[in-house]
Amino acid sequence: MSLVGGALSVVAAAAFALRARAQWGVSLLVSYAIGALLGASFLEVLPHAITASGDASTTTATVLGGILAFFVLEKLVLWRHCHIESCEGHEPLAHDHGRHNEHDYGRSGMMILVGDTFHNTVDGVLIAAAFMEDVRLGIVTAVAIIAHEIPQEVGDFVILLHSGYSKTRALAFNLLSSLATLVGALLAYAALGRVQSAVPVLLALAAASMIYVAVADLIPGLHKRTELRSTIQQVLLIAAGIATIVLTDRIVDLFAAH
Repeated sequence: MSLVGGALSVVAAAAFALRARAQWGVSLLVSYAIGALLGASFLEVLPHAITASGDASTTTATVLGGILAFFVLEKLVLWRHCHIESCEGHEPLAHDHGRHNEHDYGRSGMMILVGDTFHNTVDGVLIAAAFMEDVRLGIVTAVAIIAHEIPQEVGDFVILLHSGYSKTRALAFNLLSSLATLVGALLAYAALGRVQSAVPVLLALAAASMIYVAVADLIPGLHKRTELRSTIQQVLLIAAGIATIVLTDRIVDLFAAH
């Protein structure tokens, strides 16, 4: 799931980024990703974390601490991929291409790759922790992470193009960066196999990660489109994202039953 999800998100992102109406497509993906992230975190990951730990207070405190930690990481330019003032790491294509010259993007190209590699490694760890708790939870977590990665990777791909990378090199470097998801998953699987007590903590951090990305990074971008039609569209797509998580869980249950 880590390998397929990482490669799928990069290839899909490149396809969207190279289309003339990429901005329109990405805005739809962002709304859908919000629903998938929130649905997975509140309906699947967090309940499993509480059940696994047996202590709701400690688990929710871990989630709160995780949200604060992710805020600090963004401030240190480790979680957010871009250090240019108007470039948001989780708001793909939010920047105005006309406002920055190529030199600006050239400075951020390597930052994009470093940040992406770190981010993908963390995603791999979270996916592994979810699978070690329950296969169904792992699949749902992976689906939510993939839904979030596609719109994010679109923004990264566009910035790499403006950094002077060719389309082929931008795709190749993004695919290499996506392998960090598999590396993180394998390392976590090896380590967590010996320290099973760490799984509930990582599940709580996974929930914190999804909530933070959805609420702090993705939702603010939706408020830039205030028209009634856009608002209705956003609400429906968020609901579709949540429905996907519920449906995925039901489908996995059916397969497990057979």
